[in-house]
Amino acid sequence: MSKNCIASEKEFYGTATVGERGQIVIPLSARKALNIEKGEKILIFGMGTMLTCVKFTDMEKFASHLSSKVDSIKTLLKKTK
Repeated sequence: MSKNCIASEKEFYGTATVGERGQIVIPLSARKALNIEKGEKILIFGMGTMLTCVKFTDMEKFASHLSSKVDSIKTLLKKTK
């Protein structure tokens, strides 16, 4: 995948502080590396005590890709039974 879609797994972009209203600011270096722009929708998932953020546009692309592959995936799953 391109750097615009996923940053290196080894990246650490710094810290964020939760404000009074529960808001955090994504560090500028992360926004640049992941091409996150003002007003962009970000999906937040909880994994135990961790939060994971995914750009909505990337999730749409992934869902669309999976949707186009459903028949192939079903065929593959039937073969593995």
